[in-house]
Amino acid sequence: MRSTAQSLSVYFERRMARILLLGIVSGFPWVLIGSALSLWLKEEGLSRTAIGWAGLIFGVYAVNFLWAPLIDRLRVPWLTERLGHRRAWIVSLQGVILVCLVLWSMIEPATNLAGVVAVGLVIAIASATQDITIDALRIEQIGATEGESMAAGAAVAVVGWWTGYKLGGALALETAQAFQNAGVEDYWQAAFLVLGGVVVLCNVGLAFVREPPPAERIAAQAQDERLVASRLDLSGRVGRVAAWLAGTVAGPLMSFFRRNGLAIAVAVLGFIFLFKIGEAFLGRMSLLFYKEIGFSKSDIALYSKGLGWITTVAFTVLGGLFAIRMGLVRAMFLAGIAMALTNLLFAVLAWTGKSEVLFAAAVVADDLTSAFATVTFVAFISMLVDRTYTATQYALLASIGTAGRTLFAAASGALVDWLDGDWGTFFVITTLMVVPSLVCLWAIRKRLGDLLAGARVRLSGKEAEGGSGGAG
Repeated sequence: MRSTAQSLSVYFERRMARILLLGIVSGFPWVLIGSALSLWLKEEGLSRTAIGWAGLIFGVYAVNFLWAPLIDRLRVPWLTERLGHRRAWIVSLQGVILVCLVLWSMIEPATNLAGVVAVGLVIAIASATQDITIDALRIEQIGATEGESMAAGAAVAVVGWWTGYKLGGALALETAQAFQNAGVEDYWQAAFLVLGGVVVLCNVGLAFVREPPPAERIAAQAQDERLVASRLDLSGRVGRVAAWLAGTVAGPLMSFFRRNGLAIAVAVLGFIFLFKIGEAFLGRMSLLFYKEIGFSKSDIALYSKGLGWITTVAFTVLGGLFAIRMGLVRAMFLAGIAMALTNLLFAVLAWTGKSEVLFAAAVVADDLTSAFATVTFVAFISMLVDRTYTATQYALLASIGTAGRTLFAAASGALVDWLDGDWGTFFVITTLMVVPSLVCLWAIRKRLGDLLAGARVRLSGKEAEGGSGGAG
């Protein structure tokens, strides 16, 4: 086994900086449709239930795998030839998000709530679609035979995502607070124009992200199309179109079940669906809880965003190393239990009242366990994808996880209202929500461990034959 210093050295490779930027680009839109939108609607007088249901726009992240095959195959006119397939899609969708921010700056929620939510839905669709390409480009920065680098890349991607989300959230809250203090009536609308500048800077940074040549991936996809065409016994133009559609849609799914086996594949999908439901319930309502017990936007920016970002960065890197040495299955058990138990700190905060010390402790503990759970989760599903269909398979797995979080968590506000604002009981319930996923993981732990061990053996054999396939 490599020493800790050797394991840490992989984090300082140039490609990790590119992965960090991709994570930031992926995380920032969640600031807009999560933190900013929730507080904007809260300060406009909407109920907790209404804000919770508005969060259904996150549901598009749960179904982006439906169009992932098309994003994986279709080219963006003009841009693809100049930027590459992956970057062309990212830049195009960033442009859509920028336009939406301009539209938000001209809308009043009190008179046009439907318009606010509609624009938020467009941001969510653009963000969920760009994530298909971002995740594929992130995985493709690492050679297919580099298991340890893949775990490190997952950790760096998580750091980037939380950087975009936490620091972007701090910027959004502080900007809105500054405009409000200056007497600007529509302070959130003004803040959205400032946040548009972050989108522009992200697009500038994408120029430094290398996109690997797609020749091998295209050749493998073409081979699958020819195989499908021969089995369909179709020829000519109709045969080519049918083969392309079948290869685009069915190929990634067939590959996933073929590589992992039906029983493991179904069990893995069940675990992924259930794993982070409790965290999602807490996350959807956390900002409303902070406001209701008396914390200002600046307090939230300092503790939840600023302090939370420092904690997340530190423990994501350490969590990546720990997951490598402990094993992903055992690491996910530990992460799930720890992630759930930290919710009890928020219950204590609810029962004891406003306390900056307890607030800071709860935020640090929550970010520590969330970082560990996320990096373990990302490394796990990254190791399962087939490089021939990177974008589609990762989108499928990530979407299933998002489906559990978004579809159930949309009822988080209604649950708090049903409890008559009893935040303490609410957080206890979120603690118990992790149990079904851990039961699912326990049932398949041995076969899943054998599967991942077999993958490491195959990767080690390839490294011995041909050396590392990654960039320096």
